[in-house]
Amino acid sequence: MAKESSSKTVPGTPLLKDELDIVIPTIRNLDFLEMWRPFFQPYHLIIVQDGDPSRTIRVPEGFDYELYNRDDINRILGPKAACISFKDSACRCFGYMVSKKKYIYTIDDDCFVAKDPSGKEINALEQHIKNLLTPSTPHFFNTLYDPYRDGADFVRGYPFSLREGAPTAVSHGLWLNIPDYDAPTQLVKPLERNKRYVDAVLTIPKGTLFPMCGMNLAFDRELIGPAMYFGLMGDGQPIRRYDDMWAGWCTKMGLPYIWHSKASNPFVNLKKEYNGIFWQEEVIPFFQSAVLSKDCTTVQKCYIELSKQVSEKLGKIDPYFNKLADAMVTWIEAWDELNPPKEAAGVPNGTAKGK
Repeated sequence: MAKESSSKTVPGTPLLKDELDIVIPTIRNLDFLEMWRPFFQPYHLIIVQDGDPSRTIRVPEGFDYELYNRDDINRILGPKAACISFKDSACRCFGYMVSKKKYIYTIDDDCFVAKDPSGKEINALEQHIKNLLTPSTPHFFNTLYDPYRDGADFVRGYPFSLREGAPTAVSHGLWLNIPDYDAPTQLVKPLERNKRYVDAVLTIPKGTLFPMCGMNLAFDRELIGPAMYFGLMGDGQPIRRYDDMWAGWCTKMGLPYIWHSKASNPFVNLKKEYNGIFWQEEVIPFFQSAVLSKDCTTVQKCYIELSKQVSEKLGKIDPYFNKLADAMVTWIEAWDELNPPKEAAGVPNGTAKGK
């Protein structure tokens, strides 16, 4: 595990400076961080290196970071390391596990700073933080979108009893340029680009599933962290590119935007997605109908019970789901091992590892 700390600072006091980690999965040098330096430099980075652990990943100077490769994951988790995907961006969830902060922002290394229609660079991280610190309205839709933004409020007819909202667990950002399409759609729309900037934040209603993307995502780790497992994907598994969606279905707004720069190969993606395209037609109804017992009083208990239902109901589709269910249990065991109750750990929230 490589570490670096810097005394360099960025003027001002960034929001949640000591309460948020940025998690980045990568297989290459992180030159893209130069573009993000004005926004990311004050924060602690957790870099999860996928692929060959003997390869050296270069991180630009001036960033405070920890870098974990596969050897580190095996050393820290031992036999439980099998629950962390290999050769897939799902390896990022190891960063969620080792973080000690309240909030997580995760971004892919092919995502660049976008600009709004006026040409101003978009601070995606700041918008995510504002989303997480602002209540959501999942129980009743407000037709002016986010009622907590300046210049907006609850419309006539909105129940006063619901106007305090609910805590925001996940902030899902969007992207300009390369759309996040599945392989069949990529093949029929190879030149399509998303150029439409919509200045809006909205809450996904309670009971509504959505396809979560991990390339531009923030969440309350204390509130929902143990459920943000990106599944068992990648090397040796019959499915890929469904890791973030699996976590989204398990956990259950659009600003902020980033610039997605790399279009992956649709033919390669089709091979990775082939099983998922068929399986999702049964997986989604499973999540729509899943019910947890009243005994599930913690995220961990909910996730363990969900794993049992995955094995019982989805295991009939393919043995892979039995393996995934086992990995879900292992993930929770590893999470609890590295994240004991605060009373026992004696570690105040917001203290970064190595500081």
